[in-house]
Amino acid sequence: MARTPRIDFYVLTTAAAAARELFCCRLTEKAYRQGYRVFILTGDKALTQALDLRLWTFRAGSFVPHATAGQVDDEPVVIGEQPPTATLDLLINLTAQCPEHWQRLSRIAEIVTQQPESLGLARERFRCYRNGGGQPTYHRLTPPQTL
Repeated sequence: MARTPRIDFYVLTTAAAAARELFCCRLTEKAYRQGYRVFILTGDKALTQALDLRLWTFRAGSFVPHATAGQVDDEPVVIGEQPPTATLDLLINLTAQCPEHWQRLSRIAEIVTQQPESLGLARERFRCYRNGGGQPTYHRLTPPQTL
């Protein structure tokens, strides 16, 4: 029997988009330091570019080697608008939908803010995973005060 992926919903107590990006960077850095191959699925070129820059600048002294999809796909962290084809350990989904073929992944992270649209779409993805046999876990987090 196939194993279902670990699915974590990180629900921030703020509506700020910047907090979502910052948490994404921190989660990515933690996963990278643990030796995980990470793909950040943005679905949006502007968000891809913003995260590409933010991963270099989100914290003084941090270093997260990364690239955008199609640029250099063998980096430990790749950011892109389309679901990955390469093997990875963690997919951070920043899109509005469940990623294609999500059942084949080993771990998925969803980052949600308190914006009403973000919460509504997160509920839909939560149901999508659960209806597909996944067992999503919910984590309520207070973001750091400095963004």
